[in-house]
Amino acid sequence: MTEQRRVAVWRDGAAVAVPAEQPVVTAFDQGLGRGDGVFESVAVVDEGTPHLDDHLARLDRSASLLALPSPGDAAWRQLVAAVLTDWPAGLEGVCRLFLTRGLGTGTPPTALALLAPVPADTLRQRTEGISVISLGLGIPAGFRADAPWLLGGAKTLSYAVNMAAQRYAHDRGADDVVLTSLEGQVLEGPTSTVVWAAAGTLHTPPVGTGILAGTTQARLFARAEADGWPTAVTAGTVEDLHGADAVWLLSGVRGAATVHTLDGVRRGDADLSRRVRELLAR
Repeated sequence: MTEQRRVAVWRDGAAVAVPAEQPVVTAFDQGLGRGDGVFESVAVVDEGTPHLDDHLARLDRSASLLALPSPGDAAWRQLVAAVLTDWPAGLEGVCRLFLTRGLGTGTPPTALALLAPVPADTLRQRTEGISVISLGLGIPAGFRADAPWLLGGAKTLSYAVNMAAQRYAHDRGADDVVLTSLEGQVLEGPTSTVVWAAAGTLHTPPVGTGILAGTTQARLFARAEADGWPTAVTAGTVEDLHGADAVWLLSGVRGAATVHTLDGVRRGDADLSRRVRELLAR
């Protein structure tokens, strides 16, 4: 698969494609040593990135929250174009954009684009659905709104807790996680946005809790409203998810993964999930 993995780095005002196995970041880069950086994962379909604009806007917001200089949208588009050159037709991919503080204050940031095929397990979860457990994040729902140093709403490279939560779930036979606040309010998944259907309305948690604003969730809600399906921002609980007509974890590459099992309890609605997938496919 090496020939289907691509890397491009921003150097001296230009996007430079490099072999996937070639080192491009110094060991002293603060993104590596401290997780001081941000990223985005962009779906590549039909040899293009139809939702790139939304991800660049969120990348810019994340960088602003970290006071991190960015090379700008034009540079990111050149990096994406560099890794997409001669990408095999029909091969679905995930393009990851990384921005780090580089060597620190007074030095240029590190900007990278990586492209690889979507993992088979991601494709399986998209079509077959997922088993999920709920785990507490250990902070009050409203705390991050007044604590900018916690970087609520930023998609940072500091994903150790997110990955630990998923490993914990995998060790217990589940695919993924719904994180909750200290009071039991639903927040988000480690790499996804929570959406549920109840009483004829699509719901998602408020971003005021410090969760990441979901680009796929925003697109789904806009299309649902246009299709006559009401939407709402709701401070829900795990009990609300158990009582919902359907629950999904939404992300840019996996799409809408139907939660068929929550904390060991089977659930799901094939008709609603089909409608969600159709809306996202428009």
